[in-house]
Amino acid sequence: MNIETELQTQHAVPEIPPVDPALDEALRHKIDTKTKPIGALGLLEDVALQLGRMQQTLAPTVRRPAIVVFAADHGITAEGVSPYPQEVTAQMVANFLAGGAAINAFAEAHDIALTVVDAGVACEIPGASRPRDARIGAGTANMRIESAMTGAELREALRQGQLIADELADAGTNLAGFGEMGIGNTSAATVLTHLLTGTPVAACTGRGTGLDDTGLARKIDTLEDVARRVRGALDTEPCASPAAVLRECGGFEIAMMTGAMLGGAARGVGIVVDGFIAGAALLAAAALRPAVLDYCIFAHRSEEPGHAAQLRHLGARPLLDLNMRLGEGTGAALAIPLVRSATAFMNNMASFESAGVSDRADD
Repeated sequence: MNIETELQTQHAVPEIPPVDPALDEALRHKIDTKTKPIGALGLLEDVALQLGRMQQTLAPTVRRPAIVVFAADHGITAEGVSPYPQEVTAQMVANFLAGGAAINAFAEAHDIALTVVDAGVACEIPGASRPRDARIGAGTANMRIESAMTGAELREALRQGQLIADELADAGTNLAGFGEMGIGNTSAATVLTHLLTGTPVAACTGRGTGLDDTGLARKIDTLEDVARRVRGALDTEPCASPAAVLRECGGFEIAMMTGAMLGGAARGVGIVVDGFIAGAALLAAAALRPAVLDYCIFAHRSEEPGHAAQLRHLGARPLLDLNMRLGEGTGAALAIPLVRSATAFMNNMASFESAGVSDRADD
């Protein structure tokens, strides 16, 4: 039994119904007859149409928006792929819990519920406040040498992510973003992007948290080694086995995000996709269940070079391009007010008929 079959047998990969296009004509008519030229609200019109499809209504809403930040460590940091020590992951989790990070500021500013999850932080988290415990282990193994995680660990990470998505849906959330924190996770995301899109490793590799030229060259060499090991371990085209790729070179936080995206989409929750790391989780999710993309709204274009490859592969057009590359779900937090704006024009903007405004003469 291959790992995809095993995951499906154990319900770690839920079925996702494609969105029903039955309301498309009515949604498009409602959008086009608002008091504006056709297409004048650009991508907001696409978002409004997508929300209407997902929610099967002409009056889509944003209810109880939430962001979940998954934190975990990576064994690949032993290879010098980051200028920051592994302890920073735990320290930043403490910062999230204390309300001092960028994601805290953005979530508070835009009335977004924020949850921090320990998916596998290696070091002790300072302070008295505790994140939600979904811990798989003390970080992944060094993927240059061996599989990042076992099949059992992957299954549990996917299950925990799906459980969190179910809890959000049960609480009434219909729009969620997923962020991350983990020193070394741009390395995991880079190899995942390479193996799942076919983009060369060097073209996917960025400076992460600030590598100099020497550090960047070392990171590329290291990740090329990882990619060779994974191809040899799978003895097949990696893209034919996305779950195996996730097991071999993912992170606990990335796998948990994958599970949360799959679980959220299965419950009809809109997924606001953050940047590069979240994009890597979505590559795996979409390879396992392509219909997950029906529920995804892409928040922003990250400065990480691999993100452009992800967006091309997924055929995605993000709402924002702010030269950001922080992670944490910050791009998703900034995009959620735009999604709210799409529902606002759908529900509150007058039509030509209701406002008594003349429509185009050719109509």
